[in-house]
Amino acid sequence: MADSFAVDVTRISREALRTMATEPGTAPHLDEERAVSVLNDVIATEVVGWLRYTRDALAAAGGGPESGRAAALLTAHAEQGMRHAVAVAERITALGGRPNFDPDTLAQRAHTDYSVPADAALTATLDRNLRAERIVLATYREIADWFGDRDPDSRDLLHTLAADVRRNAAALEDLLRTRGG
Repeated sequence: MADSFAVDVTRISREALRTMATEPGTAPHLDEERAVSVLNDVIATEVVGWLRYTRDALAAAGGGPESGRAAALLTAHAEQGMRHAVAVAERITALGGRPNFDPDTLAQRAHTDYSVPADAALTATLDRNLRAERIVLATYREIADWFGDRDPDSRDLLHTLAADVRRNAAALEDLLRTRGG
């Protein structure tokens, strides 16, 4: 499993960098069109995360009383994902762009995958979401660095999202630890 995770991180990092053609801090001004493209990929990431967390919360809720804490946590993460998507969409609008919620391209633009694991056990579900949070955290940090001083508002937004993601990962780690996973 570790090998496929490394390959996935490589693909995701490559895709995130695809839209960020310059090195951090090398451009004197912000290319708004490129910034909107990068931020639209963040929207896709958040919407795909919302879909994954919502599905997983519903599955956990049906898993019995011991799964209630997991279902509540997954639901909270899903709701936060939609708040993130809206905040990023508002930033795109402020930059003069158009937020892209096109369902036909969400999965291709997202930094994480939407997948239903063959092993639907709660521990496997939580572990998959933890890996996704770690990927998102790494890409959001990279994107924030890319914005740098060219767009402090977008940089700060990505730092705020990354802080939430870091807390989500910690909560998932804690839940996995208490479950013995």
